[in-house]
Amino acid sequence: MFVVQYVAGILIVLVTVISVLFILVLPRQPQGLEKLTLIVNRAVHATFLNLSRIARTYEGKDQILAPTAPVALIAQLLFWALCLVFGFAFMLMPTTHSFGRAFTQSLTSLFTVGSIHEGGTANFGIDIAAGATWVVIVALQIAYLPSLYSSFSRREALVTMLESRAGAPAWGPELLSRHQLVGITDALPQLYADWEEWAAEVTESHTTYPVLLLFRSPEPWLNWIIGLLAVLDAGAMQLALSPSTAPSSTRLCLRMGFTMFNRIALSLGQKVETDPDPDGPITLEFAEFQSAVERLVEYGFPMERTAEEAWPDFKGWRINYERSAYFIADHFTAPLAPWSGTRRHLRAGVVEPLRPPHRSPGAVKFAAARPEVVNPGRERSSRRSTRQDPE
Repeated sequence: MFVVQYVAGILIVLVTVISVLFILVLPRQPQGLEKLTLIVNRAVHATFLNLSRIARTYEGKDQILAPTAPVALIAQLLFWALCLVFGFAFMLMPTTHSFGRAFTQSLTSLFTVGSIHEGGTANFGIDIAAGATWVVIVALQIAYLPSLYSSFSRREALVTMLESRAGAPAWGPELLSRHQLVGITDALPQLYADWEEWAAEVTESHTTYPVLLLFRSPEPWLNWIIGLLAVLDAGAMQLALSPSTAPSSTRLCLRMGFTMFNRIALSLGQKVETDPDPDGPITLEFAEFQSAVERLVEYGFPMERTAEEAWPDFKGWRINYERSAYFIADHFTAPLAPWSGTRRHLRAGVVEPLRPPHRSPGAVKFAAARPEVVNPGRERSSRRSTRQDPE
């Protein structure tokens, strides 16, 4: 009697414990049973996305979406607790002869507030196992949090540094323009090397601990997805326009960058073509690329090719990461930066990066001739004049 329930309880407890071990202890991408926890993360994310519909500005949406990761961590813990309560309750039914009494006993045993025996023979072995299992899980969760926030902090440090180099939101042509404007193009090789290392670290941490994907950047217009996309676009442009002078670290950065985007997209269930045809079509149009090249010409960026000559090579690089980058940016409602795709949950137009005034002596005329670049998200009046509010 109650044999089926007992076996079911054992299976539920084992599956839950295995899921906990894979999520909190074993550093590898979740596979199989441990993917059950990802369902909780996705449900929390979907809930906050629906809530964000009430905000009319991107900043408002970002503020609503900001607590997604902490709530997902709590929901993850509650999901494990619920599974264990039901699992141990099924295991107690042979002695309690009632699911209601078994559930009460399991609930009190798991949270170590004592053990209530409303009927039947006491089963102290299961009571002790329930309490000990929950204590271990809570201890692992506490130890897990510092690792998460350490990875988050390292991710955001380089993104924050990118604001002065590529604007907010970041954009590849803007990155090259600023380095040329202030005469620091010699810093580009190190920038690409830093972002190659950054991409490798984020790939490892964000596929191993998927909840990190739900942590948004502290500033609304600074975003890790848009930051990497800007660096990759800058590198692809430099390799396409000036192949003989582009630093070798550019290729390494591009390779690691699109590897990161593709692996994260795969972990989210997106189909990824690992070896796309370099002559295949991309979403970005040639006219957009040509306009960016004209801006670089205006600023004096050194080039060996025209926009028409460079376009095939640039397209060949971008096809490796464009689809995955656009998918991830849309999935997590990243800022609508230039060359970053569309957003299902935003109605705004593209927001160009905010550039601080050029205050070098003798540069007043040049600054006046520069195209005006504003960030509508930071100034209410500017936003009204340049684009519609998000929904």
